[in-house]
Amino acid sequence: MRIRLFQVDAFASRRFAGNPAAVMPLDAWLPDATLQEIAAENNLSETAFFVLEGDGWRLRWFTPAVEVNLCGHATLATALVMRDRLALWTGSVAFETRSGRLVVSEDGERLALDFPSQAPSPHPAPPGLAAALGGEPREVLREIDLVCVFEDAAQVRALEPDFKALARIDVRGVIATAPGDGTCGFVSRFFAPRGGIDEDPVTGSAHCKLIPYWSRRLGRTRLFARQVSKRGGELWCEDRGARVTIAGQGVIYLEGAAEI
Repeated sequence: MRIRLFQVDAFASRRFAGNPAAVMPLDAWLPDATLQEIAAENNLSETAFFVLEGDGWRLRWFTPAVEVNLCGHATLATALVMRDRLALWTGSVAFETRSGRLVVSEDGERLALDFPSQAPSPHPAPPGLAAALGGEPREVLREIDLVCVFEDAAQVRALEPDFKALARIDVRGVIATAPGDGTCGFVSRFFAPRGGIDEDPVTGSAHCKLIPYWSRRLGRTRLFARQVSKRGGELWCEDRGARVTIAGQGVIYLEGAAEI
């Protein structure tokens, strides 16, 4: 069986930046074990699979190790492929997912994701967190992932986590964040060694937590954010109460077929 395969650098305006995602359109769902093997073979932070179900699209995301409930960059990548390669675009697209109905629409030169807001709440720091991260956060919050707030962007950039120690902390992922350095409203990094990803280059789902936090702290609903991983990424964000908008660009890097 041959399945079309695309690789997209998401949340970036040029190749070799942002977060690479694999996108694979399917005629029908393959067994979950096969989907997981494909994602492990692709060895990217996420592989997105989508299938036409009735009148709409079902979208699923897999890391090399597990299926996840929400993924921003692979959703953006899927919409980009549908628009630019598959002629499946009518100005917007809606996906049914584990996190409900997600809509992607055009926002000028960007694609905008309509995602759920997941405002974090204060949370005690787990034992060993600062040592595992390589820095002491000034504040810790949690909503699915831990949100570790630092004093400034330089501290976030300088973190060198011990990923084995970080994987022993009972949480899906750890977000490190701080106020921006003059070029953006806030910065972040995302670590998820328990999910098979030591550091994710750009993480749309993390911004479901970061947008409501920074919107309240900075007193504005529209924010420009940077994820300051080695590859880096840019996200245009808006807090809309129960929902957030996360917009960005993407560039197709690879197009081919996989033999399954």
